[in-house]
Amino acid sequence: MPRRLMIAVAALAGIAAILAIVMLPDRERISETEAFTAPGLDPLTIEDARTEFWRLTPALLLVVYDAFGKTEEDAIYDTLADVTHGEALEYLYLERVGAMAGGGLEEADQTIHEIKLLNTRVERAEDGLLIDASWQVIGTVGHAEHLHVRGNTYSANLAVSPVEGAWRITDFELTDVSREEAGQTFLAPQTN
Repeated sequence: MPRRLMIAVAALAGIAAILAIVMLPDRERISETEAFTAPGLDPLTIEDARTEFWRLTPALLLVVYDAFGKTEEDAIYDTLADVTHGEALEYLYLERVGAMAGGGLEEADQTIHEIKLLNTRVERAEDGLLIDASWQVIGTVGHAEHLHVRGNTYSANLAVSPVEGAWRITDFELTDVSREEAGQTFLAPQTN
């Protein structure tokens, strides 16, 4: 191959590489000053969300549990979509619908009384926050004609990012579940 042709090919390859880098979409960094909504909270900037993770995390999880208390698939999905996105939305939706397999539920089977963060670490990521969280959920769960008061503890790795103007869980990896504090059983109230 003539030397001029090799130089031309190398130059074209270099230009193509530069164009490819320039034309690749940038992963958008979060604005330091833009505030994003969260359920029940004032809008939070990225720094506010990092320092207020102890309020943001339970606010998002409470809506997830609200979705899990629903019995219609559309309502479950729509409620989850308010606070989750992408892989987290798909994972949590499939978890709930899978739990309903075999007949589903005719009425809501849970009431959440409190979500309490336990050991939690948060670090900033380019597109949001990475939260390694443990929390306890205290609530009442109904089965047939009796109720349980539960105090289950969960641990998960969460990615939380702004999507369409709101803070949402974008990745959810459940790492541990403890049902040691399962509570006591008592009869459900009579209905007419």
